[in-house]
Amino acid sequence: MSILQSTNKRALRKAITTTLRELSQSDIQSQSQAITEKVLLLPAFQQCKTVSCYLSMPAAEVQTTSLILNILGDLGKTLFVPSITSSDGYMDFVRVYTEEDYRSFPAGLWGIPEPTPEWSSKKRQSIFDADCNNLDLILVPGVAFDQSLSRLGHGKGYYDRFITSYSSSTGRSKPLLVALALEQQLLEHGQVPMFDHDWKVDMIITPDKVITAPPA
Repeated sequence: MSILQSTNKRALRKAITTTLRELSQSDIQSQSQAITEKVLLLPAFQQCKTVSCYLSMPAAEVQTTSLILNILGDLGKTLFVPSITSSDGYMDFVRVYTEEDYRSFPAGLWGIPEPTPEWSSKKRQSIFDADCNNLDLILVPGVAFDQSLSRLGHGKGYYDRFITSYSSSTGRSKPLLVALALEQQLLEHGQVPMFDHDWKVDMIITPDKVITAPPA
């Protein structure tokens, strides 16, 4: 990783974050609702059984509450959400069982709901547990994305490390990576710097389009 590339990432992250913080809540909510409707109609989403969705910050990104409540409804899917319990950059995905469970999460860093270690006096199931089904699809957050499916995260590397770890340590196939992006987060081809350890996403969903890789 060159110093120049790292500087470019930091500068882009700062510029996009500034833009996102200026968006009104009504704009974010209307864009988020349009994205939610697109996700629910997506064949890959409809066919998956085990899905992960990030728990959104109160502002500056696609809001996922409506999507999570739909998944926890009668869609027949098992929901997992990110859980960061250590300072070493390790992220797990743990199961959310019901709407009541989800609504009981306390607010943590940046106002993001945090899953508790237990539910109904039992340890939450981890996606790494041997008896857990394969994770089919991850709804991925980010600061920015571009038309070539590159992703700029918040700089902690949680998702890149998780995807690498999940595939290598469990021998399971990589989940489909579906990014959720506000209009202001989508850039032109090649505008997001990428390094060898960075994972591209498989799909980006914005309020008015679904972007996928061109056929091989």
